[in-house]
Parts: sequence; C-alpha cells; structure tokens
Amino acid sequence: MPHTTAPESATPNAFVELGLAPQLTDILAAQGFNTPTPIQAASIPELLAGNDIMASAQTGTGKTAAFLLPALHRLTKEAKHFARGPRILVLTPTRELAEQVSKVATDLCRNIHRCKVVSVVGGVPYPVQNKLLSQPYEVLVATPGRLTDLMRSGRIDFKRLEMLVLDEADRMLDMGFIDEVEAIVDALPKERQTALFSATLTESVQRFAVPMLKAPKLVEMAPQATMQAQIEQSVHYADGYEHKQKLTAALLKKNEGQQTIIFTATKISADELSEWLKMEGFRSAAMHGDLAQRDRRRTLDRLRRGDIDVLVATDVAARGIDVAGITLVLNFDLPRFSEDYIHRIGRTGRAGRSGEAVSLVTKNDFTLLTRIRRQYNLNFSVQVIEGLEARFQPGRAGTGGHDRGRPGGGRGRPAGNGGGRGYQGNRDGGYQGNRDRDAGRSESYNGGRSEGTHPRGEAGYQSHHRPSSSRDNGYQGQNRDRSFGTGQSRDRDGGRTGGYGNGNRDGGYEGNRGGYGGGRDNGYQGNRGSYGGRDAAPRTGGFGGGNRDGGYAGRGGDGQRRSSGGYQGKPSGNRGGGRFE
Repeated sequence: MPHTTAPESATPNAFVELGLAPQLTDILAAQGFNTPTPIQAASIPELLAGNDIMASAQTGTGKTAAFLLPALHRLTKEAKHFARGPRILVLTPTRELAEQVSKVATDLCRNIHRCKVVSVVGGVPYPVQNKLLSQPYEVLVATPGRLTDLMRSGRIDFKRLEMLVLDEADRMLDMGFIDEVEAIVDALPKERQTALFSATLTESVQRFAVPMLKAPKLVEMAPQATMQAQIEQSVHYADGYEHKQKLTAALLKKNEGQQTIIFTATKISADELSEWLKMEGFRSAAMHGDLAQRDRRRTLDRLRRGDIDVLVATDVAARGIDVAGITLVLNFDLPRFSEDYIHRIGRTGRAGRSGEAVSLVTKNDFTLLTRIRRQYNLNFSVQVIEGLEARFQPGRAGTGGHDRGRPGGGRGRPAGNGGGRGYQGNRDGGYQGNRDRDAGRSESYNGGRSEGTHPRGEAGYQSHHRPSSSRDNGYQGQNRDRSFGTGQSRDRDGGRTGGYGNGNRDGGYEGNRGGYGGGRDNGYQGNRGSYGGRDAAPRTGGFGGGNRDGGYAGRGGDGQRRSSGGYQGKPSGNRGGGRFE
C-alpha cells in the first residue's frame, strides 16, 4: 500500500496551490484560512488525483475539510444530470458529528451552483427526512442506522454517487455498525472514489476498510506528536469515587472562567456527576444517548453560548462536539479502549489551539493508563493538589499485586476467589474505601441498569471487561461492576452472592443463584459477538450453567431475537492561525 507522510507545514496560500477550484479557495480566503493543516496538505492532492485514501488523523486536526474540500471540488463540475440522489455520501458514527459535517459542507459550497446538503440521522421524524430526500441534492451526510432504514424504504437512489467518505471509521466499528456500513457499500456504484478517516488505523480498521478501497494511499499523522505539542496531559491519582469528586471540583475551580468537558463511563454516572456539580455551584449539564435529539442540541447550544461551563458526557454523545471555548478535558473515568482516549482529548486543543487533558486514575485504572501511554508513546505528568493527595501511588501499588495495606478499610479475606466485601476490584465510579456506595449502580446483567445490556457504546465495553488476575481483584464473579453480573445482586440483608467460595457464605457460591455455574436456568449463556452483534461461535456452558439455551437472549446485530446465545445487540468563528478545520 503506498504511503504518504503528512508534511510538517505548507506554504502560505497553499489552498490555491493544491489545485482547488476558485469557488472553494475564495470562501476559504474570505474566512481567513490560507494555510492547510498537515492532514489537509497530505490528503487533498491524493483525493484530487482520484485516488482512494486511508487516513489516520485524530479529531481537531482539520480532517473534516481534508475530505470535504476535494469532495466539493467535484461539484464545481456540472453533473451529467441534476436529479435526486447524492453525488457525495459521508457516513459518520453519531448525529452530532453528522450535523457538524453538514454545517461545514453548507458553508463551503455557498459559491457552488446547485450545491445542496442533506443530513439524515436518527432522532428526526421520517416524514421530515423523506421530504428532504424527495428534492434534488448533491451531498448526503448520514449515520449508518438511519440511512439503512431509508434505503429499505426505497427513498434513496445512489446511481449518481461519485464519492464515499467514511469519517471516524474506528468509532463505527466500536459502535457495531459493521453490518450497516457493509450493506450501504454494497448498494453503491463500484466505480466510485472512497476515503476513510480514522483516529487510529488499527488492524481491525484496516481489515474492515481494505475490501471497499481500491489501491488506497495511506496518509498517516503521528497522533502523539500532535497531542504532545498542543495538549498538556496530566494525571491525578485517586482513591475512589468521592476522592474523584473532590479532585474534579478543585480542578474546575482552577479552570474557572473556561469551559470543560468531563467524560464518564456510563450515562447514569454522567447524570449523577452533573447533578452533584450543580449542587456544588457549577453550571453543569449532562449529555448522553438517552437524551432526545432536541435536548442534545439545546445542551450544545447552551455550551456554545457560554450558559454552561461544564459538560458531563459519555463517549458516544460527545463525538462531533466542536466548541472553541473548551480548554480542559477531564477523564473522570478512563476509557476502556485506548482509541477513545484520543477522541476524548481531541475536544480541546483544536485547530492549533492549546488545551489541557487531565485523567483521574485509581488503582484499578492504572493498567488502562499504561496501555494508553504505551500505544501512543505519551508522557503524562503526575500532579497533586495539596490536601487531596491519594493513598494510592503506582510505585507502591503497581499494576496488579495486592497492596500491602488494606485498600480503603477492606475486610474479610483478601480479594481472591470469592471473598467478603473487602476491596472489590475494578470499580471506576464507586467509592473504593470504607463505604458500600454504588452497590446498586452496577452496569451489569442483574436487571438493574439498562447500560449493562449494551455491548459497547456509552456504558463502556462492559461486556468485555476482563477480571483481573491480580490478588486485589481476584475473581469476584466478574467483579461487582461493569460485568455480566447475573448472580451479583445484593441480598436484602446486604450480603453479596456472586463469585466463587463457600456455598453458604455471603461472598461465596450459592447453588440456587446466578453466579458462575449455579443452578439458575437463565444465567448468561455467552455466544458473544466480536463487535456490535457479529455472530460468533456459541459458548457451550456460558456463564450461567443453567438449563436454558438462550440465557440472556436480547437482540442480535440483525435485530432478530436469539433463541440461543447471549446478548448480541448494540445500542441503538475565528479559528486562529489561519488554519481551517
């Protein structure tokens, strides 16, 4: 695969030198943009030459314009006929990102004759979108789920399509859109140009992309170089949920007068943290997938107007947010996947601006932090706020071994194969010390929270959370949080029922409950897919060991009920520096 390295800089007025049509360069000049970003300088010539590309660039580097400018350049040449159906199709993983791309495309094509942009995303009534699609348009920006629905109804004709763009392809995979994207690609003309953009070009992304690209040119930017230059990244160690809250309040006071995005692992955590911040006097709002599209737009508008200073969000909901005033990204919970870290901190330090990214790291997060650091060769400075020092220090606790002191007043046996209440392992959100807080907030399959039924998406990759092999985490019945928690619920008397151990002990194995291997007939039976509902070989015993074939059936990636196997489904201005994003 040919390889193109993004140049470090470009000459002034280089948009003209790149060969873009005057209709586009005039718009850019009027807006004060005359210097392409590195990803633009590397991608635009390849796309203007008609090549397919596979590009690696994190958000905030100008990648939207990198594919829109050459795509819209095509529209400066008259089509063979002006009719319904797009000439350009852009697929994005989220509604917010689709709206952002649509807005930029609309601004750029003001000087192009008959250039109309249509966006189709979930959360908008079908009749409204059907009316838009019944009129002539040139550019279609869509999310995969809604687009496949409209395709099945025969509302879209792709005969005129000339170019396909897959934006944030890694996120599409994470959200389980493989089947939808493949169905869309199969419906497109074979003779087309394709551009794929992703924050990282992992093996899974490349396997996904290669069948739909023709001899693609590879355009790569080193993410760590860009991030290290523009975003100051640091870590604060924490001992648990309440310690994280105190650190968050202190950091927000330090950032007073600026805007912050805080990332949490679940929708419930986002709501609860936002409400707590309001009680502490901060102008805060939460944004996640449970909010109606109208409410999400309203929240973003409030953020852009400066009516709120703190947005508490999940990974999915925050995609596509482009607010110039965001100077701090705070990872209240570390992401389960390293790629999500790149997307998160890309909310600040955009278009050449500086920003700050702070991660709150507990003992159980340290392995995740190490993985992120190694994958992207990042350097994190360790910061301490006076009076809020953590008992946990990596030099003492390391990444796995049992801490010599009791972590937060744990009692009973050390966390091993079963155990008492003690230190329960991988709890990001709950208090790690001597409180039993959040026992009812488990995002597990115990009937308590809806997030636990999502294999990916906004609750983190809960279904794929590994139990730690260390003495601290032991095998607590897949841990009490973010796990397949059948059998992990509380008894009315407050005892624990999951994990391995003595049959009559609170922390042990109870034969008539879910647990691991118990006699309950609706335990989790497995048959997990890899991403977003892709079928995999059934697990014979599953986690339940019961008498039903299905266990927790749910819906498969194709929307059908599974009679055997586990849950397969998926959740549903002035930019400065003369750079254009």
